[in-house]
Amino acid sequence: MDDKRVIFSAVTPEIRRLAEDAVKSTIIDQELYTKYDVKRGLRDMNGKGVLAGLTNISDIQAKKLVNGELLPDEGNLYYRGYNIKDLVNGFSSENRFGFEECAYLLLFGHLPDKKELDEFNALLGSYRSLPTSFVRDIIMKAPSRDMMNTLARSVLTLYSYDDNDDDISVPNVLRQCLQLISLFPMLAVYGYQVYSHYHDGQSLFIHRAQEDLSTAENLLYILRPDSKYTDLEAKILDIALVLHMDHGGGNNSTFTTHVVSSTGTDTYSAIAASLGSLKGPRHGGANIKVIHMMEDLKQNVENTKDPEQVREYLDKLLNKQAFDRAGLIYGMGHAVYSISDPREVIFRSFVEKLARAKGYDEEFELYAMVEKIGPELIAAERPIYKGVCCNVDFYSGFVYKMLGLPEELFTPLFACARIAGWSAHRIEELSNNGKIIRPAYKPVSAVQEYVPMSERP
Repeated sequence: MDDKRVIFSAVTPEIRRLAEDAVKSTIIDQELYTKYDVKRGLRDMNGKGVLAGLTNISDIQAKKLVNGELLPDEGNLYYRGYNIKDLVNGFSSENRFGFEECAYLLLFGHLPDKKELDEFNALLGSYRSLPTSFVRDIIMKAPSRDMMNTLARSVLTLYSYDDNDDDISVPNVLRQCLQLISLFPMLAVYGYQVYSHYHDGQSLFIHRAQEDLSTAENLLYILRPDSKYTDLEAKILDIALVLHMDHGGGNNSTFTTHVVSSTGTDTYSAIAASLGSLKGPRHGGANIKVIHMMEDLKQNVENTKDPEQVREYLDKLLNKQAFDRAGLIYGMGHAVYSISDPREVIFRSFVEKLARAKGYDEEFELYAMVEKIGPELIAAERPIYKGVCCNVDFYSGFVYKMLGLPEELFTPLFACARIAGWSAHRIEELSNNGKIIRPAYKPVSAVQEYVPMSERP
């Protein structure tokens, strides 16, 4: 281990003592949050988000009005007013890739005709090349085990290669965003290839992205040593990207895009901040937890085809007696959806198709069993007013596993999709010339008199 890493990894007893003081000085009486009606997490007591802005870009609906009362309903997700179910059905029924079409929709507000889509694809393709020596000088230097940090570092470094780095006019920001949408797959995959080479001793493959391939195809092309993939593999990865590319303005990373963009900072800084948000396991890393949970289930359940044995394991999960003892069945529940997550509903049929094609039939059946039993157990153990459903993260990690994608790229793949949404929201924030976003925090500490050094205990 080199000296720099030793310096930055050491937590001394002195630091631990100071940390205890830091924690003691910041603990707030939990009853004060109720007293002052603080919306913790910017959500009310029922979990509903505080209204902080308006957006034209996407909408989540999970309730219906019945006799003047809002009740839980099947979930729906809309991109620019179009139901995600209709969008996916539209391009998949015509055997087309959908990510680029939906990116166009999010950015420009309308579905492209064939000419517009062809021109847009050509534009994205023309941006699929990194600056000369960028891979050697930036990505191959100090490789990180975390690909999200590698991705953020690469994005921030691209600022130095941009002659109009701080120009936040919409035409320039759009140009920067289109380049990032095109480059994210390369930045993520190349970062992984370098890490895999230096830390795991694997062969180093740096394939040049192809201008005429879709984003999903390029991801598989540059990742796999032989650059080969099937049409089914690419089409299902494409659907995964479409389902993850936006989810309203209030999700943490997109809200981060709005917050940071409202300061007037450059595109690279804003997107790097959003990457930092998405990296958090409460936001972008849930599908990895599902994979690990399911592996633990298979190791600890004698007969995974027996619903009662699976139910017993899931019950132990909820009661903090299994896996990571967090009391959670990962992939179950959502802040907004209650009866169903439309992304999971759409994805499930494609996941089954891929499982059949790749010989994962039994594992898919196990996932389907957990999907059925999990919500029933949660509802019985922890009555939730709005109900609980399986979310898209439950199956996305399984898909990536069947595609042979390394876990290190699961969250970066999320970013490769969400960069389209972040870009649309950044342009929306800048176009509406809003105020800098600055919510209030109420101080609850007492005013104190200054004590001279000689009189301090």
